[in-house]
Amino acid sequence: MSEKSTPVHYSVRDGVAVIMLDAPPVNSLSQGMRAAILDAVTLAGSDAAIRGVVLVGAERMFCGGAEIKEFSDGKVAPPDLNDVCAVLEGLNKPVVAAIHGHALGGGMELTLGCHYRVAAPSAKVGFPEVLLGVLPGAGGTQRLPRLIGVARALDMILTGTVISVSRAKADGLIDAVLDGDLLERAIEFTVNAAENPQNMRVAGALPVAADKTTAAQLHEARIEWQKKAPGAKAPQAIVDCIEYAASGASLADGLAFERRKFLDLMNGDQSEALRHLFFAEKAAVKIPGLDADLKARPIAKIGVIGAGTMGGGIAMNFLNAGLPVVLLDIKQEWLDAGIAKISQNYAASVQKGRVTQAEMDARMGLLASSLSYDDVANCDLVIEAVFETMDIKKEVCVRLGKICKPGAIIATNTSTLNVDILANASGRPADFLGMHFFSPAQIMRLLEVVRGAETAPDVLHTVMGLARRIGKIAVVSGVCYGFIGNRMLEGYLREMDFLLMEGASPAQIDSVLESFGMAMGPCRMTDMAGVDVNARVLDEREREGHLPGHPAYRAVVRKLGELGRNGQKNGVGYYRYDGRTPIHDDEVERICIDLATRHNITRRTAIPDEEIRARLLYPLINEGYRILEEGIAYRSGDIDVVWTAGYGFPRLAGGPMHLAQKIGERRIRDRIAEFASVTGDPHGFWDPAPLLTRNAAEQA
Repeated sequence: MSEKSTPVHYSVRDGVAVIMLDAPPVNSLSQGMRAAILDAVTLAGSDAAIRGVVLVGAERMFCGGAEIKEFSDGKVAPPDLNDVCAVLEGLNKPVVAAIHGHALGGGMELTLGCHYRVAAPSAKVGFPEVLLGVLPGAGGTQRLPRLIGVARALDMILTGTVISVSRAKADGLIDAVLDGDLLERAIEFTVNAAENPQNMRVAGALPVAADKTTAAQLHEARIEWQKKAPGAKAPQAIVDCIEYAASGASLADGLAFERRKFLDLMNGDQSEALRHLFFAEKAAVKIPGLDADLKARPIAKIGVIGAGTMGGGIAMNFLNAGLPVVLLDIKQEWLDAGIAKISQNYAASVQKGRVTQAEMDARMGLLASSLSYDDVANCDLVIEAVFETMDIKKEVCVRLGKICKPGAIIATNTSTLNVDILANASGRPADFLGMHFFSPAQIMRLLEVVRGAETAPDVLHTVMGLARRIGKIAVVSGVCYGFIGNRMLEGYLREMDFLLMEGASPAQIDSVLESFGMAMGPCRMTDMAGVDVNARVLDEREREGHLPGHPAYRAVVRKLGELGRNGQKNGVGYYRYDGRTPIHDDEVERICIDLATRHNITRRTAIPDEEIRARLLYPLINEGYRILEEGIAYRSGDIDVVWTAGYGFPRLAGGPMHLAQKIGERRIRDRIAEFASVTGDPHGFWDPAPLLTRNAAEQA
């Protein structure tokens, strides 16, 4: 077998055939890889001098799983991974999978076709298929419960969790954890196994250990995932497959059942949406025009200005990554409160078992506090997270521009304000950009990185790399009001308030959007974020002369803010609250009736759910087309990543721009025109984006 023509290298050492997967970066199981493995295994099986076989990955990876791009073909090109596993399993000499790096998805299924699995201590294994809306399609749901039991198989496959090999060994999935040179040790293991053929385990020949508790385990898993992922098809199909394995079905029948389920999911809208997001998240880190050889600035110490909820959460991101942080505020009591909140957050994580006490102590040990700007002068990155008012932020940026060391990066956490104005205030616009964290900052995955007009390329490159270091999904935005996410949110919230004045209730609006799949309806979301915060942003925009001229624009949230109904924080907002439970409040209805009368808005006795859904989602999508055409976002997929990672948009729908493709741009354009016709649209709220109009015309 020629090494130049195949992603698999075949060699023989001590009578053991070594089949090495070598298709960087993750040795994915493309059609070419599957064919090459099958050829190599067949060669080893036909050679009487071969005592056993070792499958191993080149470099630092065993196998990252399927070649996901092949899923779009709608079928699996031969040879199927099931065919490969069948040949492995049927070999009359021991086959050992030697795992280092990761064995994931199809890569893990490949190991299940082997008679033994050995691993380096640092290796990790898992079945992440559910995250792409599918299930293990090459025996994972059939062989895994035979090896580790129904309960553990359900947990591994349903959660998609990647686990350590020590945990996998305890489960019975890994036969040995080998120190030292993995390949050398695996060959020794194989030679020993060849001398003891009676110990070979054929996973597919094992029975599933089902007992009187199995039915209950399956039922509980089904109910649990109906609650965790409402409407998601993959988790239910996974339970179906494991239930089938536990029913006593033969491996052949189980594999056929699993394959039918896999193909149905692979060809469905949900998996298509999740695969779209998978590739969109990978693409989001690629910045057009940046030199591939660009070097990042060193980041070893962070300064955070503002010890409030946002500042404290931002600090935790860097502490979690082992980076020292100086947290600065202007009053000792505010600083003390911020540090206490960080400590409380870590203590809660210790109590839940997410971190150890030692980890908490180490992270808190990296945190310093200060009342003096001099103490952030030697930081490599300083992020301001002060009150969302232009004058206050400008004042802070002026001070940072004067005090920060040469080469330091200065960032603003503003969610709506003009980053270029703040960059110019610093006097160092090349060193400046926006880092818009989402609340709670230590938990939310999204980071909008706002590229100013003069942001230096190496600054952008550095911060995008740093985002990965702190576990964030970063998306670059240009400068505009609200950037990508909050700019699109504006039309969504605008229609929420108009619908309330027209007669919809907060509960109806939230129910419609949550039934669509939003993590939280807009009324509940506003209450959680803070009605006062929303009202304050609108007041700031009005002072700047940037609010639309419509007198009823966002009238409900502004009135609630005026009345001090600030949301969950004080128990009354769009709802009143019993703890965190929202309860209908007649006072809100009275406020909306009063506002409708004042602004000559006609009240209706019933508003259809379909209208509510379209009235909220279509302005959001329409603004996405404007953002794309203006170059605020590089790609439509970037917009989808922002909304699924930061705003609770359902991943099963793929994001607003992906959804627009599924609905049809012409249909969206026509519905927007209907809303414009009904309202008269004197302020242009329903003007279709030019890009949407052009695309819709092409579909005609």
